Amino acid sequence: MNDLTYIQKRFVTYIETIMKSDKLSHSYLIEIGDISMDFPFILLFVKMILCPKNILEVEQFNCSSCNTCKLIDEGNFPDLEIVEAEGAQIKKRQLLSLKDEFQKKSLIGRRRVYIIKNAEKLNPSSANTILKFLEEPSDDIIAILLASNRYQVLDTILSRCQILSLYDASDIGIVDDVVVRLIKYIIHGDDLFVHYKEIYEEILVDKEKAKDIFICIEQVFIRFLSLSASSSGEKDEQFSFLESVNKNKILSYITIIEEELPKLVYNINYKLWLDSIYSRFVEVK
Repeated sequence: MNDLTYIQKRFVTYIETIMKSDKLSHSYLIEIGDISMDFPFILLFVKMILCPKNILEVEQFNCSSCNTCKLIDEGNFPDLEIVEAEGAQIKKRQLLSLKDEFQKKSLIGRRRVYIIKNAEKLNPSSANTILKFLEEPSDDIIAILLASNRYQVLDTILSRCQILSLYDASDIGIVDDVVVRLIKYIIHGDDLFVHYKEIYEEILVDKEKAKDIFICIEQVFIRFLSLSASSSGEKDEQFSFLESVNKNKILSYITIIEEELPKLVYNINYKLWLDSIYSRFVEVK
């Protein structure tokens, strides 16, 4: 676990915090890059949830003496179900089968977990089936949905999940000057309100524009932190203006964006939403 990227370290640290604080959510949408590289971290999260021991105290999170963790690694643990797309879509009957299975009580532990790979492949019918499952969560069932791009997942699903990310924005190209300008306003806090009229009328003119720009801003922050954590010494000159910004502040900005963007779906008053996200940025110390 010593050669992790910044994103992987952030993910592990965050799920450690979740488990230590006993603030486990009923549903997560985890954005991943390479499934073969990232899936072990998803299984680590599952082990933290299901392991009867305190895996946080086990060296290198490798609970080799625990039968639960062994069965999870082997793909044979009965309280873990993994749903994958059949062809181009995840089909309704797959989710109905999952629901039927999870209506039974666990004979092993106090929690059960299901993972849906490629959640962006949920079709309208299957998405509606899992949506009802997410809306009426059972205390002992944890949902983990995986997607390569959270914004390709239906908004109704996205808004019911806590968002985590293992996505490494390693190639985002040249960043638009407007995005850079808005990032500079964010890191200077009060500038968001000083330039309020300009931003509202010329940059973040509506919900869709705001969504696109804040996605790009988040990718810039993640890219900068990834490069900062890299042992190669690689840098991107277009992000040099972030060098003086505390890394924890940038991490806080990422968290705010991840928490606020799903609210755009249901927030009727767009201006109030902007005021809310501005205020949260300004409060970051």
